[in-house]
Amino acid sequence: MSEPKGSRRWRPFYIALGYVCMGLAMAGTVLPVLPTTPFLLVALWAYFRSHPERAQKLLDHPRWGPMLRDWHEQRAIPTRAKIAAVTVMALSWIVVFFTSKGTWLPVIVGIILCCTALFIATRPAPKRG
Repeated sequence: MSEPKGSRRWRPFYIALGYVCMGLAMAGTVLPVLPTTPFLLVALWAYFRSHPERAQKLLDHPRWGPMLRDWHEQRAIPTRAKIAAVTVMALSWIVVFFTSKGTWLPVIVGIILCCTALFIATRPAPKRG
């Protein structure tokens, strides 16, 4: 078997990062304020550099595997996921807007969320075939 991406020196870091992100992703499945998908994507990235077998287990997972494969192979996001993500970001911004006392925080958060929403919205939908 060939050496995974990343030097041997960095392998423990990538393995640890993968496990930490998997733990955060698992917590995110039950905690509404913690996202799951970004942590799964970082875990997949880290495992590909340190533990390809673990990365393959993630890609083969019955629930998360299809979404992770779509991103890994096509850089694609399903339309339903795009709508959900942008909707949650908009609702989050509304909460920030009505609960912050100053004007800078809503502006900064709004710019960040708009850029993120634009990135998500411009990703292709997965091609099945």
